[in-house]
Amino acid sequence: MKKLLTLFTFSGLLASNPLLAQEVSGGLAAMDSNQMTLLIIIGITIGVIILLLVLMIYLMSFISTVFRKENPEIAEEPSWWESFKLKFVTGDIEEEQTKDKLMNDHSYDGIQELDNFMPPWLQWVFTGTIIIAFVYFGYYTVLGYGKTGVEEYQEEVRIAAIEAKARGESALASLDETNVTLDDSEAALATGNTIFQANCAACHAADGGGGVGPNLTDKYWIHGGDIKDLFSVIKYGVISKGMVPWEDQLNPKEIQEVASFILSLQGTSPAAPKDPQGELYEEGAEEPAMDSVSPADTTSVASDSTAIAE
Repeated sequence: MKKLLTLFTFSGLLASNPLLAQEVSGGLAAMDSNQMTLLIIIGITIGVIILLLVLMIYLMSFISTVFRKENPEIAEEPSWWESFKLKFVTGDIEEEQTKDKLMNDHSYDGIQELDNFMPPWLQWVFTGTIIIAFVYFGYYTVLGYGKTGVEEYQEEVRIAAIEAKARGESALASLDETNVTLDDSEAALATGNTIFQANCAACHAADGGGGVGPNLTDKYWIHGGDIKDLFSVIKYGVISKGMVPWEDQLNPKEIQEVASFILSLQGTSPAAPKDPQGELYEEGAEEPAMDSVSPADTTSVASDSTAIAE
């Protein structure tokens, strides 16, 4: 029972290791219900096997004790556990040390030198390391099946690149008109310019001054001048005005880039600017600015104000 208690204590120490616990919790969180069920079944099976082995060892010890009590001649013989320890664990230390003294009976400066006895378990460990070294050398060097440290690093880099690409694609798929933001980086604006020249310049002019489509360099917008408004217009189009939806030809990232490029045209001076269309857009303004109201409407508002004052 003491050995069994030691085994359970050692297992508890391993389970309480923070790093091991973190790895186990992370692995369990990534499992689905079927995998979890299979893991539980395997764990129960292993537990039952270990329990049966413990009971078998205990039963053998009990039977051996009974036989020793009933047969005095057997009691003088060592038990199977003592025989096992004598052969594989401790060995006959007294006999071996006696041999050492007879074989190395000489001293230097009063210090006697002995060929110290190596216990059997240490001999087995030493022999095992030699066997493992040959297997390791053959597996990695002779046969070439195992990966070197450099190859393992390269494989980890490759897997990390695939995972990063998957994360990027996931983020790209979730980009829409509700969460898009302005990307004014040089790379994004350069890509947006390329897309604009290839798909938008025919209607809005290469410099954004307008043609069939409205002028994109002023502050007047028909459908809103925010990055989200532009993203939505480019994505879904304006069928009534002849603008086709681009969501089937451009991915969300490309729509974000071309919308960001269009906003970068604000304040530029096109060669032949088209007259403003729509309403003046001021960032953060909730109501249309007065600049978008026609002079006639201004006169009407003034007359109404005079009448109210009177």
